Amino acid sequence: MPKEIEVKSVLNKTKKRDKWFLDDYTFNPYSSCSFNCLYCYIRGSKYGTNLESSLAVKTNAIEILDRQLTNRAKKNQYGIIVLSSVTDPYIQIEKKYELTRQALAIILKHKFPVHIITKSDLIERDFDLLKQIEQNAILPTDLKQLNKGVIVSFSFSTLNDEVAKIFEPGATPPTQRIIAVQKTLNQGFLSGINLMPLIPYISDTTEQLHLAFSKFKQMNVHYILPATITLFGNGKAHSKTLMQNVINKHYPELKEKYERFFANSTEMPNYYKTAFRKKMNELCKEYELNNDIILAAKNFERL
Repeated sequence: MPKEIEVKSVLNKTKKRDKWFLDDYTFNPYSSCSFNCLYCYIRGSKYGTNLESSLAVKTNAIEILDRQLTNRAKKNQYGIIVLSSVTDPYIQIEKKYELTRQALAIILKHKFPVHIITKSDLIERDFDLLKQIEQNAILPTDLKQLNKGVIVSFSFSTLNDEVAKIFEPGATPPTQRIIAVQKTLNQGFLSGINLMPLIPYISDTTEQLHLAFSKFKQMNVHYILPATITLFGNGKAHSKTLMQNVINKHYPELKEKYERFFANSTEMPNYYKTAFRKKMNELCKEYELNNDIILAAKNFERL
């Protein structure tokens, strides 16, 4: 059972809006995450090796969110709220607690726009609220060109269910996620793919990349945001350690590569990152897919 905790604040103002995610604010109704992705950047001794065992529910989150958004709206400080930045808003316990759904109702009440980032198909439950937010949201002045009050991004590190079981064992399988992507697109929401993190020599191969890009092009997603992997720490609960252990077990042929890449760094080598950026730009051009949400929104209006 998750812990139930009370917090003093749930709406976090970002210092600088990320050009990919367009986050002015972030909101996390839960602490830790039951999807248990081994590469997740929140991993560490604070949560232990099994993130699900350290789940916490912020029982007063909705009351605090209402109060904080009231204050922001009074000052006309409208901005995009990202759900969520350090946990998925649709982890399994959301079915019981419904904090994300309640938060969306509060966000609708105060007319803020949202960007949902998820690996779950539970988002389908909230299409009704998202439709209303889309119609009523007030965009910040410098993002009026978006003309969209709702953005939905689905995260994938792989399209293969068996690979996903290894690296993100608690998450909705990619095949189910793809169905949710199509349903979201069918609802008319600005929606795309966070292809991140791609797993070196596993989901970033030429074959796997073409499989992913061709699939998402066929679905007419509005954008793709690809990114390389970053692994932290050397403790037993850290992402670098957990990923290396899994590579050693399931992909022993890659053991030495991963040891070399991450021995003294959290990131892949510069030559890899340079080649990665070039390849992603080429694929986006080849498949005529946007790699920018604002550009995608402009093209969306022309459809």
